Amino acid sequence: MSETLYAILHMTLFPGGLFALTLGLFFKALDRRVEARLQRRVGPPLTQPWLDIAKLCTKETLIPRTACKSVFLAAPVVGFAGMAVCAAFIPVPGVFGGLYNMGDLLVLFYLLPIPAIAIMLGGSASSSPFGAVGFSREMLLMLAYEVPLLMILLAVAMLVGSQSGGTAEFSLLKIIDWQLKEGSLGFHPAMIPALAAYLMFLPGTMGVVPFDIPEAETEIIEGPLLEYGGPLLALYQMGGALKTFVVLGLGVTLFFPGLISDHWAINLLWFIAKCLGLMLVSLTLVKSATGRFRIDQAFRFYVTVPTALALCSLVLVWAL
Repeated sequence: MSETLYAILHMTLFPGGLFALTLGLFFKALDRRVEARLQRRVGPPLTQPWLDIAKLCTKETLIPRTACKSVFLAAPVVGFAGMAVCAAFIPVPGVFGGLYNMGDLLVLFYLLPIPAIAIMLGGSASSSPFGAVGFSREMLLMLAYEVPLLMILLAVAMLVGSQSGGTAEFSLLKIIDWQLKEGSLGFHPAMIPALAAYLMFLPGTMGVVPFDIPEAETEIIEGPLLEYGGPLLALYQMGGALKTFVVLGLGVTLFFPGLISDHWAINLLWFIAKCLGLMLVSLTLVKSATGRFRIDQAFRFYVTVPTALALCSLVLVWAL
């Protein structure tokens, strides 16, 4: 099988494409259901995300008269396509080693901001004043949470690289192999601050409470997404589902890639279970217990607490 066909299959079927989209939608459905139960509500059925997307795909696509049509139409497509490619780079320990095995962390770092950039472009192209406000908020928030993410990835790469007798190691497959031999980084003393910083990074990059400021319904009425509907809004929602799979899968890969069996099916279920655990701790419980931050509070939080924790791990790794 040619390398190009191999890449296409992994981007369209597994671990990206259909698998990542199905799993991401399931994560979002379960997140909403558990959050509702924690707040003593019944919550939507687990099939709700699929029903929402199916309904949106039957609607007419409306474009504001004063919008920049080409950017308005292209933004959700770019966001979805970027996450579809990104999902193919996520290894599933014991099942799949990732699309490529050279510099995966650097590629993921550059691909992860694409959905946020797509939202900013779409909001600014819509000509809506709420979209402009959402654009500025999204940009500030992205600049704040990308700094600790970069430090976390550097800390992981430097620790694995130094312990392997070389320089920084950016291959996710090699990072997983090292952890399978030496133990998960989530239990390494030097990486515990980085793990805490990553848990704080998740709600910001996913745009959920308390960091849903760019799309605050009660303030700016969905902000950048206000003018979107129909298939274009469905693309944004599917891109969000893919991103849920990517960030949770990346967290499992970086900190808890351990296996419990030699059988690929059991390892796949174990991977999904660890993703669910990460989601419940970092997203669902946080959403259920907090209110929305102001943009200045969110920016100050990310440039202080998670950044300080990630920097602490970097210093500890350098000192080893």
